[in-house]
Amino acid sequence: MFKQSMKRMTAITLGVVTASVFFSCSNDSLMERDSNENSLASLAKVSSRASLAPIEMNSWMSGLQDNISISKISIPGTHDSGARVDAPVVSGTAKTQDLSIAEQLNAGVRFLDIRCRHIDNAFTIHHGAIYQNMNFDDVLNACYAFLNSHPSETIIMSVKEEYDASNTTRSFEQTFDSYVQKNPSKWDLGANIPTLGAVRGKIKLLRRFSSGTTKGINASPWADNTTFDINNSGVQLKVQDYYKVTNNDDKWNGISSLLNEAKNDTNGKLFVNFTSGYKPGIFGIPNIPTVSNNINPRLKTFFQSNTHGSFGIMPIDFVNAELSQLIVNTNF
Repeated sequence: MFKQSMKRMTAITLGVVTASVFFSCSNDSLMERDSNENSLASLAKVSSRASLAPIEMNSWMSGLQDNISISKISIPGTHDSGARVDAPVVSGTAKTQDLSIAEQLNAGVRFLDIRCRHIDNAFTIHHGAIYQNMNFDDVLNACYAFLNSHPSETIIMSVKEEYDASNTTRSFEQTFDSYVQKNPSKWDLGANIPTLGAVRGKIKLLRRFSSGTTKGINASPWADNTTFDINNSGVQLKVQDYYKVTNNDDKWNGISSLLNEAKNDTNGKLFVNFTSGYKPGIFGIPNIPTVSNNINPRLKTFFQSNTHGSFGIMPIDFVNAELSQLIVNTNF
């Protein structure tokens, strides 16, 4: 009898607690509430959270306030986002991703590193000399479709010229402009680091090519194989892009140093922290998985311990949904 009474008392207590939580939330918020989020303390982690809605990876930015700067968001990204085709003879030298662009976006990725070869006044997607069996239109169509379905999101897109131009009669910039002109409402080409609200439903350009006019966040003075600052008028960036990795410990030190700097920054600087790289093998032949297979587990461990903070943009090789979600979760 005593045990039965205790069970009834426990059930009544739990019912009261459940009811109080229920009536303190709106119906909409409650229906959307993440069933896994059972700690009320976690709901108060950040003031930038817009509601108690669950964090779905295809629309996680919907949980952030409009007035947060994109420089204060932890953003999973991909390095050489379109590179899913390896070199024909030596594996591990060109492929950097398993997921398609659409799959990356649905997994929470919001930074794309797009490498375009300028050929016949159009852009094809390359990693070095290796054509990736897709064109810039394919990338943009995937992005536009995603943004149309998820208007709360933004995509920060780095665009860089890759490999040798061929049979062109205009500049890389002019060809880029021709793509934007097909769907200008989907682009934000301002030079500033915007708030999230200003770029929801749009692609924000991070420009790594020369331009005769103001066009996106200017990252064209890109240093090679190092960590560096870019200081534009009113816009500061810091980039870690140590990609020729002779020692994975050195690479990790560079990554973790910038993660900590981003977390502690109070100046609104935009951090882009490439976790990617390759290790030179025999005859200098690059091997990409030798780096990602070592670094990605370290990233996972880091974000299992560092569960809250603003860690900047992280372009990753062979990103997966689990790692992407760990990074996203730090925003909440």
